Amino acid sequence: MKYKLTCYIVDDEPLAQEILEEYIAKVSFLELKGSFGSPLEAAGQMEKDKPDLLFLDINMPDLDGLSFIPMLNPRPMVILTTAYEQHALKAYDLEVKDYLLKPISFERFYKGVLRLYQSVNQRPQPVKEDISSEQPQETEHIFLKVGTRIQKVAIRDIQLIEGMKDYLRIHTVKGTIVALLNFAALEELLPSHKFARVHKSYMVAIDKIEHIERSRIKIAEQTIPVSDTYKESFFRLLRGNIG
Repeated sequence: MKYKLTCYIVDDEPLAQEILEEYIAKVSFLELKGSFGSPLEAAGQMEKDKPDLLFLDINMPDLDGLSFIPMLNPRPMVILTTAYEQHALKAYDLEVKDYLLKPISFERFYKGVLRLYQSVNQRPQPVKEDISSEQPQETEHIFLKVGTRIQKVAIRDIQLIEGMKDYLRIHTVKGTIVALLNFAALEELLPSHKFARVHKSYMVAIDKIEHIERSRIKIAEQTIPVSDTYKESFFRLLRGNIG
């Protein structure tokens, strides 16, 4: 039985590497052995270290992640980290252990590696206890794809989110960010007890609401409607925040 899973990161985006390094450092049963910008950089060292787990990007110069996997001998467990969901079917044909879509939240990352750790050790783990010890009380920030860069956004700064077809306009106390993202993906990144969907085009931060009158929310100098579709769930969440 192994106390820790040794792991490698292979990703050509430095910021994506940093995020994974930060997440791995928070988890007591993971040990990072190396971080590389391409499969070719990692290949030689992997033969020596023989890591248990590989966090692997797909689209990289010279050699893509899916082509790299069959070359590995011995083959570690693989978790793919990518911004493209269309490779999922081929990935599972290669028996990867998980498929994480960027931007990756810590909660989603932790669920994936915990499930893998449990399967390796073949015994149940106290999930609730582990999450409280590994995961910070509150996720402090998220990472969003904004144009050609990945932008770090402090959750406490977000006031409201406005949908615009394939994009979201995120209003923060420091300004507005336009990200290529949909509400479903964003909801996975944000703490559900602090943000509420109130309309097909709006999500709001509960603690930034100034007042509510006749199903209309005053927030960040704007008036946001609460639609019938979301009214019940919104007011139920709101009741839990009323002192």
